[in-house]
Amino acid sequence: MSIELLVIFIVLGVFVGFMAGLLGIGGGGILVPVLTSIFVYLEVPMTHLVHLALGTSMACITITSLSSLMAHHKRGGVIWPLVKVMTPGVILGTFAATFLVALMNAKHLAIFFSIFMAYVSVQMFLDIKPKNTHHTAGNCELFSVATCIGAISALVSIGGGSLTVPYLNWRNVDIKKAIGSSAALGFPIAIAGSLGYLINGLSAKINLDYTIGFVFLPAVLLVAIPSYFTAPFGAKMAHYLPVSILKKIFSLLLMLLSIKMLLLVFNG
Repeated sequence: MSIELLVIFIVLGVFVGFMAGLLGIGGGGILVPVLTSIFVYLEVPMTHLVHLALGTSMACITITSLSSLMAHHKRGGVIWPLVKVMTPGVILGTFAATFLVALMNAKHLAIFFSIFMAYVSVQMFLDIKPKNTHHTAGNCELFSVATCIGAISALVSIGGGSLTVPYLNWRNVDIKKAIGSSAALGFPIAIAGSLGYLINGLSAKINLDYTIGFVFLPAVLLVAIPSYFTAPFGAKMAHYLPVSILKKIFSLLLMLLSIKMLLLVFNG
């Protein structure tokens, strides 16, 4: 690996971790488009280009999601009984969806990713929040919704926060507790997704050293480790920086990165 690529991965990890801590948003929206660009440069076959970006991104967020989980737990922000009910659902949905991803072509995955990121970007830019229903959800509903959240999370390689937080808040969970519980669910999503991408990519012929399945190991290490340390710093800076303005800027960045990813895949 070249020095330039090593530096790019480290800087990417620093940025992703900081923004995750600052805005409470996972790194998949940034990682997948950037990794796609990097893998184009590394001449990864177009057939598995997006799959490798999704799998590597999912593996990258395992460490940051664990850091986020512990931070919210220390502040008493996790409703563990709720997490216990939803965890089997997110694991099932995430792991199963990686098998669907393996059957999809790169263009369809890129389209789905971009549409989802457009939804996230608009929601973030306009600061759209669901109205509280004043009704709590039953265990059956929680499990079913968690399975859907896990499946979508695998398809776009995110920790599920953009789906879990609005849902829990809509279902009468305090916003801070919703964020903390979502962070706790992000870890099993990342583990199940990483395992699924690793298994489903074993039969793929990707001529890239240090790749297992759909996971490029150097990127995981070089992105995840710095992000683990910068996430707490980002959370601390949330008290001093104009978060509402930064969210709007970040939403535009997500949109631009998604468009660039689409162009790369369709022009490849």
